[in-house]
Amino acid sequence: MSELIKWFEKRRETKALTMIQQHLAITTSIVEDLEKAVEAAVSDDLETLQNSVGRITNGEKEADSLRRKVMDEVSKGELPPTAREDIMHLVKRVDMVADWSRESTRVLMATPMKHVPASIKKEFVEMARGVKRCAVLLQKCINKIITKPEEALQAADAVEREEEKVDDLHEEARILLGKENLQMAGIAVLVGQLFEAMEMIADACEDACDQVRVIMVRK
Repeated sequence: MSELIKWFEKRRETKALTMIQQHLAITTSIVEDLEKAVEAAVSDDLETLQNSVGRITNGEKEADSLRRKVMDEVSKGELPPTAREDIMHLVKRVDMVADWSRESTRVLMATPMKHVPASIKKEFVEMARGVKRCAVLLQKCINKIITKPEEALQAADAVEREEEKVDDLHEEARILLGKENLQMAGIAVLVGQLFEAMEMIADACEDACDQVRVIMVRK
């Protein structure tokens, strides 16, 4: 068992662990709000769209602040250097989920949905739902390290399977984008960027789970 897992088991109520779980919860909420924002954008619900994007913007800032606090807390703690690096890498990778969610909203807000075909709007929603499932599973996976480490690797596998489904959706979206006759090149670029940004959320979830695997197998 790794030194970090032993530390988790002995100190489940420490300030650092509390902040890690808060960071996870905020990140998951951000991705959940992204799904709401995408659904609102394609249905022309501007109020819900603005509210969701506002929460994502504030949540991403809060996640960044918590990431820095976790780094500070871990750096002055009693963890061995390797375990300290492991937890820092994990938090950084989780933070990328929030960062790419915020980037997705930037592209989303710039995309004139009235010029986007219904088939592509449907793909936007499916991608958003897929990345939300990735984020929810990631939260469960990392919490397993703290509560039931023997189940963490299986939870990481679940995240990877969901990320593969998002990859498949992205491939379908590319094919669809090639078939649709979009009115302006700029719209095609924005559509492609939005699909890419959402896929990066799923990739960030997978990267975080890879770090979970490193933590679990390290002796």
